[in-house]
Amino acid sequence: MAINNSLLDKANAFDKNGLTKREIDIALVLLKEFRVKFLFAENPQSIEWLDPDKIFKANSGEIGEFFSYLVYSLDPFGHITIQSSNVYQNARTQINDFKYLLRVAVDKKKSLAEKVNAPWEKIGGLGQDKLIAKKIIFCFNYESGKVLPILNTSHLRHFVNKVIDKPNISRKYYSLGEEYENLMSELLLAKENLLLTKTWEITFFVKFLYASYPPPDSEKPTANPSGEGKTINVVTNEQLELRAFVKLLGELQSKGKITGEEFRVNRELWMRQQSNDRDVTVWRLKQLLNTETKPSPPRNQSDEMQKRPTRQKL
Repeated sequence: MAINNSLLDKANAFDKNGLTKREIDIALVLLKEFRVKFLFAENPQSIEWLDPDKIFKANSGEIGEFFSYLVYSLDPFGHITIQSSNVYQNARTQINDFKYLLRVAVDKKKSLAEKVNAPWEKIGGLGQDKLIAKKIIFCFNYESGKVLPILNTSHLRHFVNKVIDKPNISRKYYSLGEEYENLMSELLLAKENLLLTKTWEITFFVKFLYASYPPPDSEKPTANPSGEGKTINVVTNEQLELRAFVKLLGELQSKGKITGEEFRVNRELWMRQQSNDRDVTVWRLKQLLNTETKPSPPRNQSDEMQKRPTRQKL
């Protein structure tokens, strides 16, 4: 396998400020929480006990905890844009089909191709390029190290062509799953063949690929203000973090756990905070998201001022 010569240079220059690593560290904590709540990989039999409300709450019309984690909390492992709640309703309505697909996703005896080729399309919204299916597969097979959080097959193909000078891949595949598995294997092999990237966590490697070799249908690049003829992404790490934070606030508001005013206050607070303080704010709000009832809102600064005893003049 011939590795592109520019890969090492780009890898050496990646994430010097540590923002990407910090984002992934937080996401890995959330993935661990998700796996503790849904022990399907460790205990496949527990899939049979999956509460339909964990998928979609029919009475309130809210997204269930399973998909709340998958779509929002675990966004760093692959962004998914959901146009409507129909996919959640369909999964709940066809819960027996969904349980079967989950059993396939966690089956250690099945190949990646078999997992992707499973009949996800039986549930409306899970077909097409099977983006949601691939994210489910990744989340329950993370520790295998054989699946990268790249959900779009065309993005996989793009990265293989960019990173490997002469990729050893066939142009004819019998299925989407076979192509996905073959491209995945080529990209993982490229990661292992470079001493620097070999030790990288797999999600960190994927973030590097998207930053260094953005696919044509991702964020459009702009000219480098230094005038060196290179390109940089319009979207910065801070903008991506803000986007994820606003999504978190939006979900909290949709569940009635914060008001519109609290949405605005938290957003402005995040904008003023330093990195470490932002982590604390995000953690606090995610704890609120996972509670069943809304706790009393924290007192604002003016309330605290009113409760402080006034000093008497001597």
